[in-house]
Amino acid sequence: MEKIIVVDEKDNLLGAKERGSLTKEDIYRISALWVKNSREEILLAKRAFTKKKDPGLWGPAVAGTVEEGESYEQNILKEVEEELGLKNIKLKKTFKNRRRSPHNHFTQWFFLKIDKEINYFKIQKEEVEEIRWFLKKEFENLFDKNPPLVIPGLKLFIKQIKI
Repeated sequence: MEKIIVVDEKDNLLGAKERGSLTKEDIYRISALWVKNSREEILLAKRAFTKKKDPGLWGPAVAGTVEEGESYEQNILKEVEEELGLKNIKLKKTFKNRRRSPHNHFTQWFFLKIDKEINYFKIQKEEVEEIRWFLKKEFENLFDKNPPLVIPGLKLFIKQIKI
């Protein structure tokens, strides 16, 4: 079974625990990716309905839990290849934030600008139900008109990513 990195309040490594054994006191690491194109559309991913956490909800294009032996950067590159089929890309590291509820983790955010049509991406069906380019207004409407369709906390991150 895979082991998840566990950190302290300052994101210093404490060790690793099996994924199913994390408690609500354990702080872990997530890497996540925002993707935009030159038309200023945002790529969002709908999580697979089989996922335990937030099934069927829209969220960032890619996200993953950092596993033992990985850095944030190694994890996001692995996840981008697995979930979108992209290799040999240059990501920009952006901000890191802390979330305490309902899950206890640090998220290191990355950014990618890419001009590809949806059918260019090769999604991993075990992780991702669908991906879609959203106009900024459509993206904002997800929060205003359909908040139950979006992962918790995503609205808080919009201000930080400056879309």
